[in-house]
Amino acid sequence: MRSIETNGVTLAVDDQGTGDAVVLLHGFPELAYSWRHQIPALADAGYRAVSFDQRGYGASSRPEDVSDYSLEMLVGDVIGLLDRLGIDTATVVGHDWGSIVGWTTAIVHPDRISRVASLNVPYRGACIGFPTTDVIREQLADRFGYVLMFQDEGVVEAMFSADPDAWLRGAFSMVAGNKDFLTDDEFGVFADAFRAGGITGPVNWYRNIDANAEAFDDYLDAPIQQPTLMLAADGDPVLPVSLTEGMDRWIPDLTTVVIEDSGHWTQQEQPEAVSAALLDWLDRTS
Repeated sequence: MRSIETNGVTLAVDDQGTGDAVVLLHGFPELAYSWRHQIPALADAGYRAVSFDQRGYGASSRPEDVSDYSLEMLVGDVIGLLDRLGIDTATVVGHDWGSIVGWTTAIVHPDRISRVASLNVPYRGACIGFPTTDVIREQLADRFGYVLMFQDEGVVEAMFSADPDAWLRGAFSMVAGNKDFLTDDEFGVFADAFRAGGITGPVNWYRNIDANAEAFDDYLDAPIQQPTLMLAADGDPVLPVSLTEGMDRWIPDLTTVVIEDSGHWTQQEQPEAVSAALLDWLDRTS
């Protein structure tokens, strides 16, 4: 990986292959390493695969202010990276929080994003990804109660610092279909990165959800104009396949594929199926 400065931060970037660019955006609590299976598959198939540790993660910068992790800044990182790499347009592929960044980038910068793919996170007319904390508190606490806990600075940090490896293993296993989807060496890559960088930066993404809702209010109910691939996982306990129903209301050119025998960490739990579905769709829409 190499370091690229853009949008006020330094990003650790993995850039492999040539051809049409495909930008891969990881989620929480992950790294660019989460795409380790898809990157060579894309490069071998004639695409330029670009992945990076998003701000707050891994070897990338970890700004101190909560506002530095707003959705506006996260989208700015994607566009800034495209500029620095000399890429006019790209396909964006996101998972978890990476999907939220991907959906929003496609809406705000349609001239730069040619296609959109999302793993697990559906688009329901709101690019902000999360409902506000008030809505979560009143209606969705059973599913997203952890988001409310994340709002209090220091709480999750204390839990993490008490035993970083146990916290990270718990975060992964809680929503995995196969609890052993990571080898010890693979888990070690994540554990080393989070022990070194801490959890504050990644959790600060969640501390902006109310501000994001206000900042992107004008984009409520915005359509996705680009060809879109939705990869749902049949065993995701937080984001079930049923949430993808009706997405065609906002997305005229939509392809939906269900990845079987997978929990939330889809591109790592079922890497071959994800790579095959992604490449098939990319080839058909090129």
